[in-house]
Amino acid sequence: MSETKKEDAMTTSSSFVDGTKGELIYRGYDIRDLGPNATYEEVVYLLWNDKLPNAHELDLFKAALQAMRTVPEPLLNIMRGLPRDAQPMAVLRTAVSALGVLDRDADNITPAGAREKALHLTAVMPSIVAAWERLRNGREPVPPRLGLNQAANFLYMLDGEEPNPDAVAAFDSYLVMLADHGFNASTFSARVTTSTGSDIYSAITSAVGTLKGPAHGGATQRAMEQFFSAADRGNIEAWFEETLAAGKRVMGIGHRVYKVEDPRARILKPLAQKLAASSGKSQWYEVADRIEKLARQNDYFIERNLYANVDYYSAVVLYTIGLPVDQFTCIFAVSRIAGWCSQVLEQLADNRLIRPKEHYVGKRDQGYVPLSERERGVAVQRDMRTGWKRVSIRPVFL
Repeated sequence: MSETKKEDAMTTSSSFVDGTKGELIYRGYDIRDLGPNATYEEVVYLLWNDKLPNAHELDLFKAALQAMRTVPEPLLNIMRGLPRDAQPMAVLRTAVSALGVLDRDADNITPAGAREKALHLTAVMPSIVAAWERLRNGREPVPPRLGLNQAANFLYMLDGEEPNPDAVAAFDSYLVMLADHGFNASTFSARVTTSTGSDIYSAITSAVGTLKGPAHGGATQRAMEQFFSAADRGNIEAWFEETLAAGKRVMGIGHRVYKVEDPRARILKPLAQKLAASSGKSQWYEVADRIEKLARQNDYFIERNLYANVDYYSAVVLYTIGLPVDQFTCIFAVSRIAGWCSQVLEQLADNRLIRPKEHYVGKRDQGYVPLSERERGVAVQRDMRTGWKRVSIRPVFL
C-alpha cells in the first residue's frame, strides 16, 4: 500500500504531539512552559487566537466567559427529568445537544457566529457538569459567581463554598494539561462533523459521544479505581503481580502516542503530591507512586516503553480535590472543550468534507440467487473464464 501523500493528510496548527520526544505543543508553546505558568483562560485564548493575550485582552476574554456560564432554565428542566443514576457522560452529551435546540441561531457557522458559540460552550460546560452533580444528589444547582476563574467557579458551583486556593491552582493546571492533544478520536469526530457543514453543537456532541467511550476518555476514572483496589489488597507489590499474572492492564501506564514520559504527567505528579499532602490524602499519592515505580522496574513495561500518562496522576489530583470519580470523564471534557472548539474553528476556516479512504477486504463477484434456490443451498459465483455458474453450498443456520 502506498504511503499517504502529504497533501492528503489533515493539517492543524492548534496542537502537536511528538511521542518519541515527549513533546506537546499548543500553538508553538511547549506544555512544559505553559503548564507551570499559564492559566486555563490564557491557554483557551491562545488556542483560538494563535497568540497569548495581553492583560487587557485577557480581562475582556475572562469577562465574556463569566457572562455565559449560566445554564439555561429549559436545559435545567430537561436535566431534572433525567434518571438520577444516568451515566454522567450520557447526561453531558444530551445537554450539549439540547443547547443546540435551544439556540435559535444554532446553524450560524459564520466566523463570528461560530466563535460566539464556542465561547458559550466553553463557559457553560463546567456549569452543566456541576449542576448535574447537585441534581443527581437531590440538590438544586448553585448559580455561577462573577469574579472567579474557570477552575474556581467550577469548584464553587459544586458545593457553594469558597474553594481551597491549593485545589483551585491544581485544578487550573489540570485544565491546562488536557486542553488539546492533536488529532485524538474525539477531536477527529468533531472535525468530521464540522466538515459536513453541520453546526458547532452537533460537532461538540460528536466529540462528547466519542470521549464517552472507555477506550478514549475513561482512563482517569479506571486509574483511580485501581488505586482503590490496590489499597484494599493491602499489599501493593502483591496486587501488582496479581494484576500482571491475570493479564490485566495497569491503567494510566502507557500511551498510544508517547514512547517516553508524558510531559503532562511530569507536571501533574508534584502537584498531586502537594495536594494529597495538604488535603490529608497522602495515601493515594503514595499508592500511585509505588505502582509507577514497580512498573518502571518491570521488564514488560521497560521493553515496551510504558510510562505514566496524564490520566495516572490526574486521578490523584481530581480525587484529592474531592471530585466524584464517576465524573472524571466529564471533567476531562470541561478542559478539552477548549481544544475541540479550537479545532472546529480551524476546520471552518478552510472547510472541506473529510471523507477517509477505505481499504475494502470483503468478497467480490457474488451473484444474486433467488430465495427459493438459496434455501436449496445454491449460490452463484463468477468464473473469470466461463462467466456465472451455480455451485452447491452447505447451509449455515444462525
